Amino acid sequence: MSEVQELGEKAKEAAFKLASISTEVKNGALHAMADALLKESSKILEANQRDIEVGREKKISSALMDRLLLNTSRIEEMAQGLRDVAALKDPVGEIVRGWRVPNGLLITQVRVPLGVVAMIYEARPNVTVDAAGLCIKTGNAVILRGSSLAINSNLALTEIISDASTSAGLPENSIQSVSTTAREAATELMKLNEYVDVLIPRGGASLIRTVIETATVPVIETGVGNCHVYVDADANLSMAMKIVINAKCQRPGVCNAAETLLVHKDVAEEFLPKIVSDLRGREVILYGCPKTQSLCPGVEAASEKDWHTEYLDLKLAVKVVDSLDEAIAHIQKYGTKHSEAIITRNYDAARRFTEEIDAAAVYVNASTRFTDGGQFGMGAEIGISTQKLHARGPMALEALTSTKFVVYGTGQVRQ
Repeated sequence: MSEVQELGEKAKEAAFKLASISTEVKNGALHAMADALLKESSKILEANQRDIEVGREKKISSALMDRLLLNTSRIEEMAQGLRDVAALKDPVGEIVRGWRVPNGLLITQVRVPLGVVAMIYEARPNVTVDAAGLCIKTGNAVILRGSSLAINSNLALTEIISDASTSAGLPENSIQSVSTTAREAATELMKLNEYVDVLIPRGGASLIRTVIETATVPVIETGVGNCHVYVDADANLSMAMKIVINAKCQRPGVCNAAETLLVHKDVAEEFLPKIVSDLRGREVILYGCPKTQSLCPGVEAASEKDWHTEYLDLKLAVKVVDSLDEAIAHIQKYGTKHSEAIITRNYDAARRFTEEIDAAAVYVNASTRFTDGGQFGMGAEIGISTQKLHARGPMALEALTSTKFVVYGTGQVRQ
């Protein structure tokens, strides 16, 4: 039996037991996991340092390095995240609705765990803890398969929180990580239908595409964020400056960062030189349409590829558009249905944008960076779904549950 099959078999057994574990035990385990992270922080940092050294040798981008890096503050944040999840309402067992039919049957729809959740993700060790915490709260066993770049960090984190959860009363093997970095193991996990109930990929476009094309287990598509900010003709330009800078620069290596700036022609002459100067001061590389280049000398020419690209870096494509219609058409053609924003004081423009843009999150006069479970008041998230079935947008606790119908009778038989 391969490692992945063995993990699947153990996870299935753990999931059966987890489904009936009380909220109190699950919350106790989450607090124990948080305590263990803080207690073993030196071990985590040592493992992470090995990954950082490999990242330097491979000359990965500064944005990717930022995602890979752990420090005392980030470990404390992960621990606090687990405590925050413990404080959230447990969705398992919630009666979504109930009704009685004419023959007297009482029908209830009840939330239940999904079962075994598998995660395949890139160089973000914090996902190891976030995913485990959310799965434990919802009574799911989890199999984690992180990037080879973060293998030391992920295995150290998994060992620490798994041991803590077991000591706190959870079934063994509720939290497991794939120890091999071989691609064959990831492919095997994608096809582990006998044991895995749902697979959630979290990473860039290439990873998402590979999982969708390869997996035979059910997949919740997440993450690819070619996000746009459109500065309308009626925008407050001072507000637009702040939002564009935040959406691009606050944390460029994440999926809700802006990748393309669209500017209405009526404000382009006033707005573009200012925003380009500010972005350049923050070391952002710009790729512009011909009109952008004429207004801002030195901006590199944008190619068709740039309109499609999720940079995840300090890079931004810029285009001047003639109308709201053109802005909407551009987003519909190149966007990935993640997060889109309009900056405007025009009610009709805002209404049309929110009605016509097909995305998981649509913003009026706010940064795309808010697309996040914590920012939405949902607690920690396991990812951001860009599809429409099962879950869409930030996926928190409810997204990790399904429902079943529980029917109470008094001897009824069907005629």
